[in-house]
Amino acid sequence: MGRSAVRTVPPAHDESLRKKDVPIVAQSTETTDWVSRYADEVIEESERRAPGKQVVVASGLSPSGPIHLGNLREVMTPHLVADEIRRRGHQVRHLISWDDYDRYRKVPAGVAGIDESWAEHIGRPLTSVPAPKGSAHPNWAEHFKAAMVEALGELGVEFDGISQTEQYTSGVYREQILHAMKHRGDIDAILAQYRTKKAPSKKQQGQKPVDAAELEAAEGSGAAAEDDGTGSAGYFPYKPYCGGCDKDLTTVTAYDDDTTELTYTCGACGFSETVRLTEFNRGKLVWKVDWPMRWAYEGVVFEPSGVDHSSPGSSFQVGGQIVGIFGGKQPIGPMYAFVGISGMAKMSSSKGGVPTPGDALKIMEAPLLRWLYARRRPNQSFKIAFDQEIQRLYDEWDKLDAKVTDGTALPADIAAHSRAVRTAADELPRTPRPMPYRTLASVADITAGHEDQALRILSDLDPANPLASLDEVRPRYDKAEAWINTYVPAEQRTVVREEADVELLKSLDEQARESLRLLLEGLDANWSLDGLTHLVYGVPKVQAGFAPDATPKELPAEIKAAQRSFFALLYHLLVGRDTGPRLPTLLLAVGADRVRKLLGE
Repeated sequence: MGRSAVRTVPPAHDESLRKKDVPIVAQSTETTDWVSRYADEVIEESERRAPGKQVVVASGLSPSGPIHLGNLREVMTPHLVADEIRRRGHQVRHLISWDDYDRYRKVPAGVAGIDESWAEHIGRPLTSVPAPKGSAHPNWAEHFKAAMVEALGELGVEFDGISQTEQYTSGVYREQILHAMKHRGDIDAILAQYRTKKAPSKKQQGQKPVDAAELEAAEGSGAAAEDDGTGSAGYFPYKPYCGGCDKDLTTVTAYDDDTTELTYTCGACGFSETVRLTEFNRGKLVWKVDWPMRWAYEGVVFEPSGVDHSSPGSSFQVGGQIVGIFGGKQPIGPMYAFVGISGMAKMSSSKGGVPTPGDALKIMEAPLLRWLYARRRPNQSFKIAFDQEIQRLYDEWDKLDAKVTDGTALPADIAAHSRAVRTAADELPRTPRPMPYRTLASVADITAGHEDQALRILSDLDPANPLASLDEVRPRYDKAEAWINTYVPAEQRTVVREEADVELLKSLDEQARESLRLLLEGLDANWSLDGLTHLVYGVPKVQAGFAPDATPKELPAEIKAAQRSFFALLYHLLVGRDTGPRLPTLLLAVGADRVRKLLGE
């Protein structure tokens, strides 16, 4: 369920279920398409449980704060499986349960428009907490839900959203609540088996233990530390929200099975009342009962789970036994691994500043983000790049795209690519002319928002086939520009010199002057991306007595050092530092006339 912030530890599923009913997909090879494997198993399991019925897969998300890229794996795993099932012609429903009737647990760090005054709302339903200042949404839950819904739309994720606030407050679960209260002794007996058990050791798990950051993230979501309903007056799996202060700091003191009269007192404001559960809709089942109740109510066949469900007494493990009380079965599904951010520490909503899917989609196209989740099995961790690594990531994606086009890609890579660029319903929007991301980023950096200059430079990259409009390289150009403006530090931005560095030019020795002369002589004849690439790499070769197109195998090791020195000289003369954008792109951006001026012609 999407209530935990990170997913890192091994599966806690019932071993008999995994061994008898479900092949362990985590052991499949790299050439196996994990999505197809899970789709096979889910279809088979669905037919076993409810022949001829639509397949139901599920995700759960708690809008307790920014819903980040770790939480997105909670959605993408069942989405990809559901989409494969849909491609095969089966009816499938992907539920996203919005846990917006959960209690507000803490004031998250790093959220704009809030301050410590929001602490007064701790204990209230997320839908009863005010949205951050300036928000267009009516409450806290809707504010954070809206951003995720928008991102999922861009990612092509088809789902049915269910608000748990609406489900509970409208009485949809009334029979399930009454049933749970009637069978509270049975539920308590199941929970009692685990209350004194401790989490498995590193040796027992066979993997590294969960670290403090992961535990904090999980606890911040509410699932790991959820009250299971135990109290001094006995066990009750239902918790009312107070009629006086709307908080869940309540204790059930009495319940009558015949009349359904329930009495509770509030530890926050002292309010007390007696209500009838046949009429009362201001409360919810405790989490360890709520989740399995929903499995049974919705007929969920497949749902992934996370770090807070890995130990004895966890929600998933206990739920596997409690679900039978409601006449249902536990879903099959994987425990999935951590999603990291390149250059950042592990994600935790409680610490703030964690990137969301919306943040990622500002700097990368939807097919690329989908690909990151599709190409790795759920038990494999991976990182999403917000630093310079995004350029390498795009290079890797473009190489895969080319291999798929020419028919040389491996089957598993073809499958991941297909799942990235299209769904069963439609193709995702793509850039018509996908120039290299690093090139577009360099151009956006150098031109600083001047679109006419950007179009001129990009047209010069391939004079035989110039761009007619920047729309041909959109949305990729816009994503690269957003990355430059948002994630590249100011000291790494490119600022071209206004005037030549006369002192540096005067200090050059004869060999350095000769290298500049050779470059300037070849500018006009090589004014394209390929031509300038050949030229800047060729100058040191020619100076050393080799042909400009000599291959590395034909050259001594000293040539590489000479090329590095030459490149550093050009960067100093053009932008005043040792490094910068790729030189051919930089030269095109600066323009031939200005290059001649800055290089002392």
